[in-house]
Amino acid sequence: MANATVIKDNTTGNTTRSIIIIGALFFIFGFVTWLNSLLIPYLEIACELTKFQSFFVTFAFYIAYVVMAPLSTRTLNAFGFKKGMSVALGIMAVGALLFIPAAMSRTYLIFLAGLFVMGSGLAILQTASNPYVTIVGPVESAAKRISIMGICNKMAGAIAPILIGFFLQLDKADELRADLASLSAIERNAQLDEMALRVIPPYIGIIVVLLLLAFWVYKSSLPEVEAEEEEEVSSSAKSSKKSVFDFPHVLLGVFALFLYVGVEVIAADTIISYGVAQGIKLTTAKYFATGTMVAMVIGYIIGIITIPKFIKQENALRVSAILGVVFSLLAIFTQGYLSLAFIALLGLANSLMWPAIWPLALADVGRFTKAASSLLVMGIAGGAIIPLAYGALAEEWSPQTAYWVMIPCYLFILYFATSGYKIRKA
Repeated sequence: MANATVIKDNTTGNTTRSIIIIGALFFIFGFVTWLNSLLIPYLEIACELTKFQSFFVTFAFYIAYVVMAPLSTRTLNAFGFKKGMSVALGIMAVGALLFIPAAMSRTYLIFLAGLFVMGSGLAILQTASNPYVTIVGPVESAAKRISIMGICNKMAGAIAPILIGFFLQLDKADELRADLASLSAIERNAQLDEMALRVIPPYIGIIVVLLLLAFWVYKSSLPEVEAEEEEEVSSSAKSSKKSVFDFPHVLLGVFALFLYVGVEVIAADTIISYGVAQGIKLTTAKYFATGTMVAMVIGYIIGIITIPKFIKQENALRVSAILGVVFSLLAIFTQGYLSLAFIALLGLANSLMWPAIWPLALADVGRFTKAASSLLVMGIAGGAIIPLAYGALAEEWSPQTAYWVMIPCYLFILYFATSGYKIRKA
């Protein structure tokens, strides 16, 4: 296997501490990432945005993964994995810091710049921390550790909108939304300025947590990661391949992952805004994203128990894609809390897609595993593009009708799970 990874000075005593540190990092991933579900409707009011404009929140955040993909490895090579993670946390703190001048000037572009910088730091952090999950303990229990990290991530996503929503005083946001039309221009600007300033205290808290975590990681006993030199694969079938683009199932897998990340972000980050569009107050709607995250955690637990003992990963992906189509259609053709419940249940449909698409896409690629993995990471850009398409359709049609954008996404994932992953180039 090419590009094997090893750890220096990894002892049994360090393993538990390492897992705790990496778990804390995955919690931060989830908290920062899924906070966008609340920022979308909040900034829509505070910055007087259209639906389409508000979804540049997800675009700015996720497009950073594509931009930073070539730089993440260079950063880690320059600083090492442990120090590189501290640097990444510092970059995220700088992004959070930009929210202060953004709020003071109520400038949407500065908010987006802050989100892009935070996404850039997170891209480096994810590149560094994911290998640790596999190698800080026994190989045979790696899947269990990956699932635990996923649960840390999604539980943080469940907590984030509720906790930050408390600081943002969403009851006042609801009142302001109702009163905006009756206010004079001066009164409206004063009220919106005051609303925008409410993001400063929670983001100061986020800055402090990020910097403390950066210091903790830097001073920790977290072992360093080193990469072994690549080994050539002797198999004639694999040696006949000239590049990763000679593997059709990899390219189909990248597109499937692109679509999966897009629908996952739509399910998690649009649900609060959609609840408001259904006539539900923001103070109540802030809890809906938690429902999506809880559904994903339930899906993780189901996966831990059933795969591969009771169901193969390709069959799990097929079931997930079918559930995605069914729940999307039910959300489109029902109303109110029932429709919102089906959007939340998309978390269950999406939960097993990431762990299923990766191994199916990486099968039989041999020495091109590293290149294939890099392409799959770039597939995260689906979280930037597809929600933006949803926002455009929500503006043109309605927030509910715009969920039709998810149907072809789930159908392609179903195709990949049924036959796409089997395609090999002779």
